[in-house]
Amino acid sequence: MSYAASAAPSVEEIYDSDSHLMELPDFLVRNAERGVRGRLPSLADIRLADVGEKMRSFQGAGGHAPETVAELAALGDRITRGPKWHDALGAFNGQERGLALDLLGFRRQVVFSSFCATKIFTAPDDVRYAAAAAHNRSMAEFCAGDPRLIGVALVPLDDPRLALAAIDEALQLGLGAVWIPSHAPGGRSPGHPAHDAIWRRLEETHTPFLLHVGSSSLAIADEWMNDGRSRQSARGGAEVIGSKDLTAIFHSAQRFISVLVLDGVLERFRRLKGGVIELGAGWVPDTIRRLDHAVDIWARSEPHLGEFTRKPSEQAREQLRFTPYPFEDVGAFIRESAPQLYLFSSDYPHAEGGRDPVGRFSRSLAQACAADRNRFFADNFNDLYADTP
Repeated sequence: MSYAASAAPSVEEIYDSDSHLMELPDFLVRNAERGVRGRLPSLADIRLADVGEKMRSFQGAGGHAPETVAELAALGDRITRGPKWHDALGAFNGQERGLALDLLGFRRQVVFSSFCATKIFTAPDDVRYAAAAAHNRSMAEFCAGDPRLIGVALVPLDDPRLALAAIDEALQLGLGAVWIPSHAPGGRSPGHPAHDAIWRRLEETHTPFLLHVGSSSLAIADEWMNDGRSRQSARGGAEVIGSKDLTAIFHSAQRFISVLVLDGVLERFRRLKGGVIELGAGWVPDTIRRLDHAVDIWARSEPHLGEFTRKPSEQAREQLRFTPYPFEDVGAFIRESAPQLYLFSSDYPHAEGGRDPVGRFSRSLAQACAADRNRFFADNFNDLYADTP
């Protein structure tokens, strides 16, 4: 029996909208153009101490030793209770990930990188797109062995011409979504006409754009940590945050999505789909209400708002999706907003996903109807990735 079947026997299908590969230090350079390799963001700070001697060449690609694979596979439906990070089954080897997916029991799984996004989105202008291309080739390499894996490309938006070229290459590689930063690209609003060609290309190719933790800084500004206390903290690792960071980690994505809506991008590109991943969802119902209020209040003084044919809440329900954290009450969010908005995610093999994400979400949906539970675990995913091969 798979983990999904044991954790939620009443749910027929589960689709995972957030998992990760754990890059090795050569992840970028091995698929980069030769002339730019020395200038790419370094991944030398990736800590592999926990993997130690267990990692060696496996079936022609970096992976765990065969005996380690056997030990991890023996976990069976307890796979989510096993090792995390690089120690997990399928953490950095695509063939292993297929085996892990069998044990997890998820029909499909979206794959993000772990360490590259912030490094690439903040890289110097002359290497940013070369680094993104190297990332995308290595991501495609990881996902190539299993059609259940949907690889996510990194695409900075600062230069619209180069962004379009990066999207086209990512699609040719077989990647199924585009992870973008949540800052103002090139010093412009994401709704600036200079970006219309990007949104149009994503709409025409049925490719969702994604904001994920790492689309901007994970941490609250340093001055807010200067509270006179001495503490030890794990802040600063791959998606590792502290209590204060949790209060602000979604702000950049909230602003980006809000501006995107108010600038009419979703109104103009009605088949464009997007997701906000691993940034929680407690902020979503209030944000949607605020956007509806903003349109009602400013429709006269900002005439383009008066031209909307759908409320922002309707646009969000039709075109945007969000992943709650496992500790959040997704049932309450659905009651407060709409069941179409929320997606299941495991965060495998990161520790933040916990040991039983399916079970925790199932318990928070105990009072929901069967249709809403199915939307959360399957239907909303399939809507977002409707035309992904």
